[in-house]
Amino acid sequence: MFVKCMTLLSTILGSMLIWAGNAGAESRFTDLQYSKWAEDGIQYMAERGTVAGYGNGIFQPEKSVTRAQAVTFMVRELYADELQRPVQGGTYSDVPTTHPFYREITIAAKNGLASGFPDGSFRPNAPISRAETAAFLTRAYPLEEGKQSANWTDTGSHWAAAPILMLSSNGLVGGYTDGTYRPNRSVTRAEYAVFMSRVIRFEREQAIQAQDWDKLISYMTLSEQVGQMLMPDIRQWNGKVTTTVHEGLKRNIHDQDLGGLILFDKNIVDARQVATFTHDLQAEAGDIPLFLGIDQEGGVIKRIPGGTNLPGQMALGATGNTALAESAAQLTGEELKALGIQVNFAPVLDINSNPDNPIIGIRSFGSNADLVTQLGLAMIKGLKESGVIAAVKHFPGHGDTAVDSHLGMPVLTHQRERLDAVELKPFREAINNGVDMIMTAHIAFPAIDNEQMTSLKDGQKVPVPATLSKRVLTGLLRDELGYDGLIISDAFTMKGIAEHFGENKAVERAVSAGVDIILMPQDSAAAHQTLLNAVMKGTIPKETIEASVTRILEAKSQYGLFERSQSLSVKLAQLNRVIGSDQHRVVERDIAEKAVTVLASREGKHVDSITKGDQVVIVAADEQQAQQLERQLQQSANNLSIKTGISVIRQGNSQAILQALAKADYVILASYQFRNVASEFGWSDYQVLTDDMNRRNQRYTLLSLGNPYETIHLKNVRSALAVYGKQEPNTLAGIKVLLGQLEAGGKLPVEIK
Repeated sequence: MFVKCMTLLSTILGSMLIWAGNAGAESRFTDLQYSKWAEDGIQYMAERGTVAGYGNGIFQPEKSVTRAQAVTFMVRELYADELQRPVQGGTYSDVPTTHPFYREITIAAKNGLASGFPDGSFRPNAPISRAETAAFLTRAYPLEEGKQSANWTDTGSHWAAAPILMLSSNGLVGGYTDGTYRPNRSVTRAEYAVFMSRVIRFEREQAIQAQDWDKLISYMTLSEQVGQMLMPDIRQWNGKVTTTVHEGLKRNIHDQDLGGLILFDKNIVDARQVATFTHDLQAEAGDIPLFLGIDQEGGVIKRIPGGTNLPGQMALGATGNTALAESAAQLTGEELKALGIQVNFAPVLDINSNPDNPIIGIRSFGSNADLVTQLGLAMIKGLKESGVIAAVKHFPGHGDTAVDSHLGMPVLTHQRERLDAVELKPFREAINNGVDMIMTAHIAFPAIDNEQMTSLKDGQKVPVPATLSKRVLTGLLRDELGYDGLIISDAFTMKGIAEHFGENKAVERAVSAGVDIILMPQDSAAAHQTLLNAVMKGTIPKETIEASVTRILEAKSQYGLFERSQSLSVKLAQLNRVIGSDQHRVVERDIAEKAVTVLASREGKHVDSITKGDQVVIVAADEQQAQQLERQLQQSANNLSIKTGISVIRQGNSQAILQALAKADYVILASYQFRNVASEFGWSDYQVLTDDMNRRNQRYTLLSLGNPYETIHLKNVRSALAVYGKQEPNTLAGIKVLLGQLEAGGKLPVEIK
């Protein structure tokens, strides 16, 4: 059986069926008001490109189907690729080569779908009967006898008794209330479309139950296949955020046959809304469920509303505790699964060896390849135990860059020996331990692929990024490292791709390089059409598409997406027991408290402590952050009778802050450096404040809330603490250390030079 391309090629004249181009283009008919029972089947077959109307929305559902039209429907469904080639061998006396259905009838005869009459004719214009319909369909599809009763009174000795029984016993055709089948009765266009749709859907369901992905793919249109390879974002529609399944979203899912979607903050209101939204999305997906993905790394990258606020990967790195990493991932997976999300774009396996990295930083476990590997494997295991796919990122490594690939294209110039020892190590071990999805990086690695292309941005030569490199994705990842799981690209909206290569060209090249799923194409409809065109032109072999779709279907099956879903009411009832549960909060607190790390100390072990009666001034660049620290300090100080004040660092107000510090007994100087280059961060104000406090021998602590590289850029810091995130669990753990309620036992997971 061949994969069907949705292209209608013939022009039928006179009283025969008039094809109006691509059937899928005219998938809404206006004359089905008296054939509502058949509307779903007609639309299904029209969307597959198998049946078409007569133009202007006319389908004529009650008109009889001729033998020629019937075989044409099946040939377009099953052997469309043969319609692209010359056809020879037609022998029917009434089907000359000039007949509008000559090609289809010849192909049908060649493949045993239909035969002629003893007099050498085919009788193409004769209406097809219910008996012939059963015969045609059972020749076309490998059905087995089912278990339903089918004792018709008028088929026992009929020449088509066997095919009629085959269809009837599987519930694919029915009889009449008087117990007859009426095998010689002619079949209408509506009936024929319904019969075909029932058989195809039945066969698809059988393939899914048997996990026979080759068979299922053979029943998928090319549109469906390339649609499985797209995972767009759905943040807005008509200028409004998307939090429910609206008509635009329905249209995109159906028109592009989408295989997945990624959710962002804009799509999220609260846990009940997300669970309802994902439930409704899957209801639109048909018999192949959607991959629904999200970035829930923990720490600075989080999406779960009201969920457990994990301290982040570098905090885990500071604990060095693989059991905590596994627990963190498992609870994350449990919360995502409760919300109807099956793909987590985490953990980050990048080794943050460059303090100037503007985009990874605290998203990484650290700068040591062994540490990143051990904790990464633990998180992959935890997510898998909860039934959620870990999509590790960003292959082959984004840790030693000083350019954000959202904004440009980084180039990593290390030699292959260094890449093997550092960047590739965690990915290699993840592959050896069965990771199921790997995300590519929009980064060039000349040591692996030194090809250059002309940039659309400025006409200059630029190196090919990993996402578009066959040497990286097929040569290195598939062939050398032996990876057989899913390859998903990083977002195609990022400038590392979008500015230089043009989306359509980049989509085609990425799939040719080895990408299975294109994440966040800027125009998903254009990406869908690009892949359709590439396959039909032969620039992407259909075998490449089928291999990717097979991997996608296998992963969806492995993670239970094809299993019967719980009712929405059951899902909603379970949310409160899972999302942000007390048990999960214990893990959250444990990680945060074990992560707190002393960066600088007067005596080598402890930071300066807040004592009873202190006047504490909290200095931060963000007022809300300062207020959060003040609130946590007041709530945790118990009977210390401290007084607090806030000073916010703004341009030109350093003197006012110095005056406030002069009145303080203790200063918390909060620093947050993330999503910018550390060496270009505005450290001068912090240095002025640090020098002033040192001159007065004042008690203070520099509280690092982001990337913990302050001591590279600030001199003579006498008391500093890293908590690896500005979210509440992290900052509360830091406050407890300052109050002497907690020992700072974390180990700095990055090298400070």
